[in-house]
Amino acid sequence: MSQSILLIGNNGQLGKELETILTPDGNIITVARPTVDLTQPDILRSIIALNQPQIIINAAAYTAVDKAESEPELAKIINATAPLILAEESQKLKAFLIHISTDYVFDGLCYSPYQESSATNPLSVYGKTKLAGEEAIRHTCNDYLILRTAWVYGTYGKSNFVKTMLRLGAQKEEIRVVADQIGSPTWAKDIAGAIASLIKNRITTKITGIYHYTNSGVASWYDFAVAIFEEAQELGFPLKIQRVVPITTPEYPTPACRPAYSVLACEKISAVLGTYPPHWRQRLRKMLKELVVSC
Repeated sequence: MSQSILLIGNNGQLGKELETILTPDGNIITVARPTVDLTQPDILRSIIALNQPQIIINAAAYTAVDKAESEPELAKIINATAPLILAEESQKLKAFLIHISTDYVFDGLCYSPYQESSATNPLSVYGKTKLAGEEAIRHTCNDYLILRTAWVYGTYGKSNFVKTMLRLGAQKEEIRVVADQIGSPTWAKDIAGAIASLIKNRITTKITGIYHYTNSGVASWYDFAVAIFEEAQELGFPLKIQRVVPITTPEYPTPACRPAYSVLACEKISAVLGTYPPHWRQRLRKMLKELVVSC
């Protein structure tokens, strides 16, 4: 018998992938803005009470990293207060809560892959509010999975790094991209697939706690941009780009500080899934092929 799932945020790039992969196998209810507003606690509680889900997946968040610096209260409500409410309601229902978090809970000073147990020290409002959301869940709910991921992109959604590069690459001959921030580009479809597998695995293996999931391999934003253009060129995307120029973080100042190194160790989740995440370059190629078909 399939478990009832409430998916919050099905209109985002990860939410859409989750909806697609979970719908054929389960009893899934999807809600997103304007039906549910994470700044309205009573509405959030009433939707959960009405649907009585066995699993709640929170794929919604305030993700405008730079804008959060000037909207800290709004970021806190969505990234910290709303997860607390979800944790409280999950605890009441004895439901399993799956919450998506971020590599930005780390300060980037480690220079070796961050373990789930590594000390957190976020540099930005976004990172601080996401960490507060994690802590609210850990202190409130017994049955939860906090899945930290990084550098997410996908076919769905209005904008992400891949789509931004394709847009700029079609308009400009030269683009300057930061080369001293290191992470692991991750396809939203792979995150959704991992979550679906974890849900199925709960039949035999009850997992709880914090897990990391990204595609394997590492890159700078510059490396990522170069790869996007190389792969897109082969697939026939219309591009004017001739040069990608590597620059330093100080040469591209932003309101929010970002970790210089935020690679996440994925051994823990790989042991549960029985396989290691595929390499980011391979998945980028596959995503771009999907994007060509959808255009």
